[in-house]
Order: sequence, then structure tokens, then C-alpha cells
Amino acid sequence: MKLFSNEIVFRGHPDKVCDQISAAILDECLRQDPDSRCGVETVGGKGKIFITGEVTSKAVFSVEEVARRVLRDIGYRDDYEIIDNIGKQSADIALGTNEEAGGAGDQGMMFGYACNDTEELLPLAMVILQKLALKYDELVHTHKDFYPDGKAQITGEYDDDFNLVKIRDFTVSYNNSEENRSETDRILIDYITELCNGYGIEIEQFLINPTGKFLIGGFEGDAGLTGRKIVVDSYQSFANVGGGCMNGKDPSKVDLSGTYMARVYAVELLRKYNLKWCEVQLSYAIGLRRPLAIYIDSDKGNLEPEEQMYVRGEPKHIINELHMKEICYEKQAMYGHFHGWSI
Repeated sequence: MKLFSNEIVFRGHPDKVCDQISAAILDECLRQDPDSRCGVETVGGKGKIFITGEVTSKAVFSVEEVARRVLRDIGYRDDYEIIDNIGKQSADIALGTNEEAGGAGDQGMMFGYACNDTEELLPLAMVILQKLALKYDELVHTHKDFYPDGKAQITGEYDDDFNLVKIRDFTVSYNNSEENRSETDRILIDYITELCNGYGIEIEQFLINPTGKFLIGGFEGDAGLTGRKIVVDSYQSFANVGGGCMNGKDPSKVDLSGTYMARVYAVELLRKYNLKWCEVQLSYAIGLRRPLAIYIDSDKGNLEPEEQMYVRGEPKHIINELHMKEICYEKQAMYGHFHGWSI
């Protein structure tokens, strides 16, 4: 047996809050001006939310009000000091990425992954944690003793074919009132047990708030930063991860569009060749349309990319094929970008 771990942070974790604020600003820009160019970064901590980055858009709205609305929706107070430090995108970048040029908005490599573990074509342990994160958000909004911040981790036992056989340790660290811990712990344990039983997975041990207490959380207990949870946003360590964050970036940036297309390719190849798993890497140079390279790995070995994959992998083709100017990126930033996103 092999031991392997994966993690998720809940929607109210400070890093995820910053991801959602950046994504919500992007959404508002794209709603008013689909040709907006955005690279929005948010940092929060100790009573302040600082929003910076680059935006070139015809959209007119209050960045502060968008940020406060996101905080309220998650379950935080909205009396933080909001600092708007957004500037315009560099004209040098625009030379290669405007509508006429159609080039990639950045260089880098992006990964896509799919496996046949679940109907979502994602690893089982990843799906379990995403469903827990969704349930936890529900508890935050319906139970006074649950606070938004938190995270969870599975350490699973896997067989030689990398099938999850058993969960050795299910770790949950969650921010709460610490007034009714026996009740709130039991709510989480019962939900997780039922969820895992539905997949035929036994849990050997729960580790709930292993330090013993989690009363001080959110931006009082930690700082948050857009892009610090790229592993949670992609495949929770079950696949390779490129260097770029997806949140707050318009789809001309291949950190976003290339990663989505790599997932599409992985799913298509999984189905076409009846694979157990498939991983696709795309790479780009800023200002150039065509991907520099496409690399495909799978349980049946390396696969040769078809020429059409290079054509479909150009940013303009991705944006049109996947309707990327119409996606609600704030929603995608909540539980991982491939939670609930169907192909």
C-alpha cells in the first residue's frame, strides 16, 4: 500500500477569499466589457484588504463594493479598509495579445488531468474534499458556531493501480466558536463518514483541530493572497501544476485558458482511448498564438498530440470554444476550478 495526501481549503480561508475577490472583479469587468484585460491581485490581513494589479477595461464600477459584497457572501464582516491600487495593463503586453494579434497573454506551462475514478473524472479523494468544502460553506451560513475559515486533508492508502482503498487520516481544521465543540465536531464527522461510506471508503482516524482550538481565524489569524492555493485550484497534488494562478486573470492569459483547455484535452483523450488517467501539458510564449508544445502522458504511456490540438490550443480558439468570457470565475474560485465545471 502507498500513502498519499491531498488538501482543500474552505471557501472562507483567507487565500481563497482573496482569490474570490480577484475573480469577482474580473467577472464584473467581463460582464460590462468582454474584451477586458485583467490581472487582479488581492492581499488581506489585520483589518485591511489591498487590491492591486492591472486592468484595461471600459467597465465602470466600485472595486470596493465588489470586495465588500464578496466578504459578506462568504460570511465575513464588511468593515475592512479596502485599498484600490489597480493600474492599467502594460501597452507592451497589449502589442501581442490584442484581438488582432491573438497571442498568449503570458509564457509558461499549464497542465490538465482526468481519471476514471469518479463520474466527475477527478480523483475520488479530491471529489470527497470538494463535497466537504461545499457542505462546510452551508454550515457557515446555517449554524452560528461554524466560522468561514478552515481546511481539510486526506491521507489515503492506495493500491498498486493507485485506487483509493482506505483513508488512514482525515484531518479537518475549522474555525468555530469553541463553545459547542462536541456538537460541531460530531456534525462534521457524521457528514464525512456518510459521504465516504457512499463510496465504500472506510476512515481509520479523524484528526479534528489537532492543535485543540481554532477560535481566532480569518484575516485576524492569518493573511490571504491571491494565487497561493494553485494546487487546490487545480488537482490537489494528483497532477503536476504549472506556475501560474488562474484567479483574477482574463482568458487571454493562458494561465487560465490554457489550463482549462488542457483539462478538456485530458478528458477527451481519457474517453477516446479508454484510459485510467491522462495528463496533458501545454506550453506557450507570450505574444505567440500557437502552443510551443503539447505533451501527453497516461497509464498507457505517452501519446502523440494531433495537429488539431495545436490549432484548438490557440488562445482565441480556446476562448471561443469554451465560452470563456461567459464563465463566472468567482464561482470557480470557491472550491477548485474544476468543481462543477462540465465539458
